[in-house]
Amino acid sequence: MPNPLVVANVVGLTHDLLGEDTPNLSALARDGFARPMGTVLPAVTCSAQSTLLTGTLPREHGIVGNGWYFRDTAEVRFWLQPNQLVHGERLYDAARLRDPDYTVAKMFWWYNMYADVEWSVTPRPSYPADGRKVFDSYSQPPDLKDTLQRDLGVFPLLKFWGPGAGIESSAWIVDASIEVMRRNDPSLTLVYLPHLDYDFQRFGPHDPRCREAVRAIDHEVGRLVEASRSRNADVVVLSEYGITEVAKPVHLNRMLREAGYLTVRREKLGWESLDAGASRAFAVADHQLAHVYVKNETDVAAVAELLRRTDGVDRVLDRKAQAEFGIDHPRAGELVVVSAPEAWFTYYFWLDDALAPDFARTVDIHRKPGYDPAELLLDPHLSLPQLRVARRLAAKLLGFRYYMDVIGLDATVVRGSHGRLPEPSRLAADGPVFLSSSKAIERDEIAMTDVKSMLLQLQFG
Repeated sequence: MPNPLVVANVVGLTHDLLGEDTPNLSALARDGFARPMGTVLPAVTCSAQSTLLTGTLPREHGIVGNGWYFRDTAEVRFWLQPNQLVHGERLYDAARLRDPDYTVAKMFWWYNMYADVEWSVTPRPSYPADGRKVFDSYSQPPDLKDTLQRDLGVFPLLKFWGPGAGIESSAWIVDASIEVMRRNDPSLTLVYLPHLDYDFQRFGPHDPRCREAVRAIDHEVGRLVEASRSRNADVVVLSEYGITEVAKPVHLNRMLREAGYLTVRREKLGWESLDAGASRAFAVADHQLAHVYVKNETDVAAVAELLRRTDGVDRVLDRKAQAEFGIDHPRAGELVVVSAPEAWFTYYFWLDDALAPDFARTVDIHRKPGYDPAELLLDPHLSLPQLRVARRLAAKLLGFRYYMDVIGLDATVVRGSHGRLPEPSRLAADGPVFLSSSKAIERDEIAMTDVKSMLLQLQFG
């Protein structure tokens, strides 16, 4: 019979952050051990989580980023949730081969929908036909979300992402996870705690304001550890990546457009949209990595050379080079671009802000053809932005359509990013971390692909 295990994914945590601001995490490390951990390319949420649970690289599990271009539908899609997108045997699949009674609670880890687990919860708003967004969650079993939201309130989606993102969402996830553990006693509980992502990207990880974020998430981890130990569960705390200082946004799509490779559609309402299917080449930006999709093989060499000459680009990986990093999967771009350490990639494809699509000034993680960290900050050029937000929310509460246009188009406001592989000499400062309450699985070096087997060893011996 496996020993109960709780795995907390504290996004953005690094080994060097353990110290006076993290009494609970540091105590866990003293009781067991803590090590810097290697990551994968790209070092982003969906790819890293898939590697943690399958023990394989993106070439095998297929998650080449937080989003990619679906060639068969000519669509860029980010932040999808169906678990079927991940290929390979998961940690809990392997555990059930050892114990058919093994049970799993998956709390807000990605690819949560339709996962082969007993209990799961993930954000899932409803979108009525009148254009509103109604906050809600998706769960397995279906009534689990109703029970949790009755006891804890509706999941605070505005605190999970966007300018208002803060500790409230991670605290809700901890409360919900403790309740699921109390009621169901799962063999494995996977808990996603995103709080450090917010201020670290807003201000940069060395900004003094980030110390409070570290203290806040340490408090929440402490509550989770206490609840876990009350049921004699082992605890592992790990992360997906470290966040580093950046100062240079790089607009790959604008460069490709100016070179004649990217095509836009002028919409009747006056703005431009990316016409991916008509473009000879375009970039799907994902933090410090971008997949560049090139329609014609004859253009690949020229596009690669153009990218190599671009200020802020560190590497341009063709198919052969992608294999060296384990990202050579059919979902990947013909070219994969990695930024310089101080740079990151925007999705921006318009050349005139007056022609930016309407969603560009909103929090809209599914409509944008790339990742947009500017969604974490209110547009600094707005006067009285909080009053603007209040008016929009008032319209929503009254049942009217509303346009929450509060996000700026100046990418230089973003001060932290991730996605590159950390330099080996900087792994403790810039890479993810692995902490365990038990010394039984201690080792000097840990690769992200090792985690699945280490967790199985911890539970089954």
